[in-house]
Amino acid sequence: MPYFYKVDAKNKQGYKWVCVADGPPDPVTGKRNQISRRADKKKDAENRVNKAIEDLLDAGAEHPKALRNMTFEKAAWEWLETYSKGRRKGSTIRVREKEIKILLRYVAAVNIDKVTHKMYQRILNDLDDKNYAKTSIEGVHVTAGMIFKYAIHHKMRKDNPCEGAVIPVKKLTVEEIENNTIEEKYLEKSELTEFLSVVREYGMPDDFEIFYLLAFSGMRSGELCALKETDFNFETNEMRITKTLYNPDNNMRKYELTPPKTEGSIRTIELDESIMDLIKAHIKKEAKKRMSTRHLFEDYHDKQFVFRHENGYPIIPKNINIRMQRLLKKTSIKKAATPHIFRHSHISMLTEAEVDINAIMKRVGHDDMKTTMQIYTHVTEKMRKSVTQKIKNHFGSILNM
Repeated sequence: MPYFYKVDAKNKQGYKWVCVADGPPDPVTGKRNQISRRADKKKDAENRVNKAIEDLLDAGAEHPKALRNMTFEKAAWEWLETYSKGRRKGSTIRVREKEIKILLRYVAAVNIDKVTHKMYQRILNDLDDKNYAKTSIEGVHVTAGMIFKYAIHHKMRKDNPCEGAVIPVKKLTVEEIENNTIEEKYLEKSELTEFLSVVREYGMPDDFEIFYLLAFSGMRSGELCALKETDFNFETNEMRITKTLYNPDNNMRKYELTPPKTEGSIRTIELDESIMDLIKAHIKKEAKKRMSTRHLFEDYHDKQFVFRHENGYPIIPKNINIRMQRLLKKTSIKKAATPHIFRHSHISMLTEAEVDINAIMKRVGHDDMKTTMQIYTHVTEKMRKSVTQKIKNHFGSILNM
């Protein structure tokens, strides 16, 4: 039942009526929620309170008790269902799934409104103690933040425990600092030359084309696996990159073609004529092979992939890495290299060729400038030192004043 009282007011009668009544309980805490409204007349104040209570009931489609009993696990999967309806790549959704499962180890059965800032910080700290990579912890943090924002929007809780949380940062040892140099991220010209000479001598079929294309295009291995014959324009010496191959199970038949990593990764680049000739000859060779062997496979997969198995299915990024590790063993290169190193090597190559940084970014499809700028800055610094040394070598007699 509502109750009333008067308060002073600057109106004709010198006071107003205040009506107070119980509204729906707070959806997060379950505590009593009293609604008050004032008006010149007692009945008007009561009508205003009733209207406010009706609005609150209409806004809360779910019963407050159901919201209070919502576990983190249920809220997380609810959020993911909505999140998946947006323009999300399958690979992105799978990553979010994986990050949710990490969070569930800690708070699956905890009510969504009972996860505190302290509790959440302990999760991040424990992941760090378990030696999760910083990027993995950051991914979990981003996913948790989106889940709690969803919870706030749907009145499951009032605040976001992710706000103010600290991502643990490990202190590097002197040894790690000395060994973790930018040079480890790309192949020097001499190293690239050595690797490609080993490819020439010991490479398996398609290795030559694969690794030369990676080295002189800066593309990602997933983008290379997704290439189709129609992505090459041999009249203009251009290659179009519009997709990447995603294959979480490493099963050639269970691949998925998705848009590249970022919108900036969709690009058309010009390639050296020698590389285009190499790919053109490769496509012709594969066409002849296809005609002579396709009858051997009942499920021949004819999708015109440039790099494919005999049954027509595309090679996958894991295949490229296995081939690369085999070849690296025949070199003197000691760097922990994966196919991604060719992307960084290409950035170094373009920098040495004095290509503008914006043109480099556009060519390799980088939206994040961090690694690109690290390599660009490092190489240009080396070039400046080289210029100084060349001046000294040629004009040393004049400089010795």
